[in-house]
Formats: sequence, C-alpha cells, structure tokens
Amino acid sequence: MMKKIIIGVVLAIVAYFAYGVLTTRSHSPLDTAETSIGDLSVKVVYCQPYKKGRLIFGDEADEVLVPYGKYWRLGANEATEITFSKDINFAGNPVAAGSYRMYAVPNVDSWEVSLNSQLGEFGYFEPDYSLDVLKANVPVQSAAGELEQFTIQFANDSIGTQMNMMWDKTLVSVSIAEQ
Repeated sequence: MMKKIIIGVVLAIVAYFAYGVLTTRSHSPLDTAETSIGDLSVKVVYCQPYKKGRLIFGDEADEVLVPYGKYWRLGANEATEITFSKDINFAGNPVAAGSYRMYAVPNVDSWEVSLNSQLGEFGYFEPDYSLDVLKANVPVQSAAGELEQFTIQFANDSIGTQMNMMWDKTLVSVSIAEQ
C-alpha cells in the first residue's frame, strides 16, 4: 500500500512539472529575430515574456522581475541563442562565426551582454561562465514608449545592424558588423 502512495505522489509531482513546462510557451511564446546584410546573416531564437503589470527592471528589494546586477537569460524558458553566418564584430569586439548562448546582466545605465559557447540549456540556469567568449557593456536608452512584451529586432544601416532589445521602457542596442 505504501508503495502505491509513493508512486502516486511521484506521478503527481511529475505531472505538475510537465504541465508547467508544456504550457510555458503560451505565457512566453518562442520567437525568432533575423536579418541579412550582404553575406552576413544573424538569427536570434528566444522566448518573449509579457510585462503583465509587473515591475521589470530595478533593484531586487523592489521585487522586480529582472534585478540589476543579476544574470538574465534575455527572455524566458530556454536560453536565448544567437547565430552568425560569418565572423563579426559584436559591440566592437571580434566574434567567430557560429552559435552562442546570449545573456545579460542589466544595470541602471548599461547592460553587460555576453556570448557563451554553452548551448542547448534551459535558460533559468546560469551558464558556465568559464565558457563566455565575449562580454560587452552597452548603454541603456529609454524606449519611445512602453513595450508589453520583450522583443528583439534588427535595424540595418550602412555599417551593419543594430540588435535592439526592448522591454517596458528600456531599449538596449548592440552593434553587429562584418569583420
């Protein structure tokens, strides 16, 4: 009898977590941002959380969703991944062609945006920081309006592209150009 109870409890716990994992995409849908400039193509795969009336960026004591000075996966669910078809300059720093896990440590005036070679991980868990291939500090700007859903978009220009990460009233742009 005790064995059946234990099995029942274990199955209930597994079902609860499976339901959470299977329905998480309805709360933070998967999206892809892509651009091409000449022979260079850039692709970002990430999940888009919604603001839903919550405080997004700020001090941890204020019970914000993304506290200053802490790891953030740049979205929700799986780790955000970025792929470059050619060697590029990312915020002025050289990066080899390939795919990388991308994450940030937001602060009031700048974000430290990092590229990491650890792929295929669930984004909630911090990466192995020894596998970081680049860390770049980029300034924070005020967005034109308030954005309900976290969004990554590209804006091409004559030099390359700006990868714009926007949420709430915050905009962070990272320059990407061929080497």
